[in-house]
Amino acid sequence: MPTPGPYAELLAAVPVRTGEVAVLGSLTRYWDYGPEDADTTILAVHGLRGDHHGLEPVVAHLPHVRVLMPDLPGFGVSTPMTEAAHDVPGYGRWLRALLDALGLTGSAVVLGHSFGSIVTAHAVAAGLPTPRLVLVNPIAAPALAGPRGVLTRLAVFYYWLGARLPERVGFALLRSRAVTRFMSASMAKTRDRALRSWIHAEHDRYFGSFADRRVVLEAFRASVSAHVGEVAERVLVPTLLIAADRDDITPLERSRELATRLPHASLVVLEGVGHLIHYERPAEAAAAIAAFVAP
Repeated sequence: MPTPGPYAELLAAVPVRTGEVAVLGSLTRYWDYGPEDADTTILAVHGLRGDHHGLEPVVAHLPHVRVLMPDLPGFGVSTPMTEAAHDVPGYGRWLRALLDALGLTGSAVVLGHSFGSIVTAHAVAAGLPTPRLVLVNPIAAPALAGPRGVLTRLAVFYYWLGARLPERVGFALLRSRAVTRFMSASMAKTRDRALRSWIHAEHDRYFGSFADRRVVLEAFRASVSAHVGEVAERVLVPTLLIAADRDDITPLERSRELATRLPHASLVVLEGVGHLIHYERPAEAAAAIAAFVAP
């Protein structure tokens, strides 16, 4: 039985409903949090290899906002797409179709974390209607150019090896708990031992929940070959960037630069945290989001 996390009590007080919809051949499952009649609805897209659980600590601090969080196709309990590749354009098409199916196109605020920031920003740049865009830990520049570019290159080799090995061995490598723990330990910045232990447990539980290695390889390649900065000037809606001063994937100066290139951007910087804002500083992230989306 998993130990309740530090945000479990808050999250338990938020009403939640579940649903599923067929989108581009994927049976996409989603979780619908908060009051159904809320003034503001957010559609949130999680990061690479995670699922909807990752952003729940932020949802726990947004009790008066309706937040819909799907598992990306091929991750969590959503099945892979059969009518699109699991890359940035494919996920962009899926996002547009999902919003259409839920009747939320043009009314829901769109939020993306990490890889989700790439998917959502590219979709909005391509014309996805939304009143506002929120990017948490935005991938502002190419991941290979980040402060830990060497580790990113090791990740490229890791995924390449996972693809080259025989199916069973390669799949096991891509779900390796040892690799997951290394990744988790490198990204967590908190000195709170209990919080750090819970973060590792969350990654252990959910970081291997992908359908097959084709899906995770397609998505990984997309995550290191695209970034928000390449479409910045075409994101024409009010955009909130929530960045961290110790992010190992996107250095803060690149997030500051991105904010100057987005036509209607505001930037909130959280100090002493890295790429896990949603785990380590969800209350502050939620406060910034609530202020930004308030009617």
